[in-house]
Amino acid sequence: MSQGLNRELARLIAGQVFLHACMAGTRMAAPLLALRQGYSEAAVGVLLALFALTQVFLALPSGRFADRHGLKRPMGLSVIAATLGAGLAVAFPVFPVLCLSALLTGGATGSASIAMQRHVGRAAENPTQLKQVFSWLAIGPAVSNFLGPFCAGLVIDHGGFRLAFLLLAFFPVLSWLWVRTTKELPPVIRAEGEHHGPAWNLVREPMFRRLLMVNWLLSSCWDVHTFVVPVLGHERGLSASAIGTILGGFAVAAALVRVALPMLAAHLKEWVLIAWAMTATAVLFAVYPFLHSPLAMGLCSILLGVALGSVQPMIMSTLHQITPEARHGEAVALRMMAINASSVGMPMLFGVAGTFVGIAGVFWAVGALVGAGTRLAFGLRGGRTS
Repeated sequence: MSQGLNRELARLIAGQVFLHACMAGTRMAAPLLALRQGYSEAAVGVLLALFALTQVFLALPSGRFADRHGLKRPMGLSVIAATLGAGLAVAFPVFPVLCLSALLTGGATGSASIAMQRHVGRAAENPTQLKQVFSWLAIGPAVSNFLGPFCAGLVIDHGGFRLAFLLLAFFPVLSWLWVRTTKELPPVIRAEGEHHGPAWNLVREPMFRRLLMVNWLLSSCWDVHTFVVPVLGHERGLSASAIGTILGGFAVAAALVRVALPMLAAHLKEWVLIAWAMTATAVLFAVYPFLHSPLAMGLCSILLGVALGSVQPMIMSTLHQITPEARHGEAVALRMMAINASSVGMPMLFGVAGTFVGIAGVFWAVGALVGAGTRLAFGLRGGRTS
């Protein structure tokens, strides 16, 4: 990649880290405060769902807004919303306001992600650069998912919740300081009289529909692993620290593989890596329930992190190649809607399914779906929506 693109990408990643860290820290601190105030686990579950809920409904408007206005205006509005969300919790640390904070910080993070993904996708000059820029950009959330909760927890222990929310409200301001100097790309000029219709027209395109299905299957695997491993570990009699280490190994592996991907991008084909990841995930899900020792489960978790962590940059690279440039924002938004809707609904479905077929049955059922869906990846070999 060119030196100029490298510098700009570094600024965008830094901006993404601080904005996402505000949401990640709030997502840890708000439920903890609610529990200490005596609210039930069910109420906390609703609170957590609100972080993803706004992203479902705001994704498409955010995508269209980014297609019209580029990067800085959506980022500026997202910074304001995230700062307001965390700031309200400083002034009024009560449950209804915490719910509003969840909606604001979650929605801000989703809208900013759409604008950033659209921008870097357009800045890339060829398919190899697409894989590289999305691999680097995918590292940001992994860093912020550590930075936000770690800083919030540290401040809560030494200064209380209000001081923690104050720190989190400052993070989006740092994000804007990094992003404000980014050079806007030229607007996409549509041909005279060109009308692309509603966003849902994209779903009618076979390639885009296939990509969304693959993305949904793999994001469901991410959700089921996060949801099921604590339950499975509890059944095995593992300690909380052992379960946390198993999940931590997954997160670290997913982050590290994204660090390696930019160096391998020129030698990778998106559909090949996606097909490999789906096959590996199906096999690992079939084996997982038979593992009882923390070491064996941890190794399986690391391998899953490698498989699932490698997918997002390939999905994003493919998405930008198969959709028209004027509709990249809408395409990214539709993908985000599908992921966040899954994150809201799938854990509840897993819980109900686990009651009837057992936790091992959930692993096997999802693994079978992913294995059957591998053929979809072979359909991503080429093509472009019109």
